[in-house]
Amino acid sequence: MSVPEALAAFIAAVQTALAGPAPQPRIGEALARLVAHDDWLPPAYAQPHPDHYQQYLLHADPAGRFSIVSFVWGPGQQTPVHDHGVWGVVGMLRGAETSQFHAADGSAPPRALGKPHRLQPGQIELIGPEQGDIHRVANALPDAVSISIHVYGTDIGRHKRHVYPDAGGVKPFISGYANGPETPEFSAAFT
Repeated sequence: MSVPEALAAFIAAVQTALAGPAPQPRIGEALARLVAHDDWLPPAYAQPHPDHYQQYLLHADPAGRFSIVSFVWGPGQQTPVHDHGVWGVVGMLRGAETSQFHAADGSAPPRALGKPHRLQPGQIELIGPEQGDIHRVANALPDAVSISIHVYGTDIGRHKRHVYPDAGGVKPFISGYANGPETPEFSAAFT
C-alpha cells in the first residue's frame, strides 16, 4: 500500500515545521490544508467500532518526534476526560465533534472550563500543556460517523497519559492503536 500523496506532503510539512521555531502553529496550518479535502484517507482507516472510538496510526516518526492518527467516532461515542502531556493539533476531516476543556488534578472530580466547542470539517484546534491539555471529546453527530486527524509531539499510542474519572481521581493509561494487517502505518517503506 502506498502512502496517499496528500498524507506524504503533510508528513513532509510536519518534518519541516519541526526543524524551525514555533512548529505547532505551522503544523496547524498544514493540517488545515490536509483536512480541507476529504478524498485521501483510505476507507480501512475510517472504520468505526460499534462500542468505542478507534485510533488508527497513520504515521509515526522514526525519531519519535511526532505521530499522525485518524480518530474514528461512531454515533454517540466519546472519550473520558483525559490529558496528553505533549503538544497536539486536531483537524476535523468528516462529520463534527465537540471538545470540552476541563480542570483536573485527580483530587476532585474534573471541572468543565467554559462551554464546549464544535469542530467542523476543515477546522483545527491546538492542544497541549500551553493551550489546554485536559478535555473530553465526542462525536457531535447522533447518526453518523465523524473522523478527525490528530498530530502529537510523540508516538501518542505508546505514550503514558491520564484519565480523570467523573467521580474524581486519576488513572494512568496508554491508548494503543486499532491498526491491524489491513491498516499498517504509512512509513518510508510505503513510499
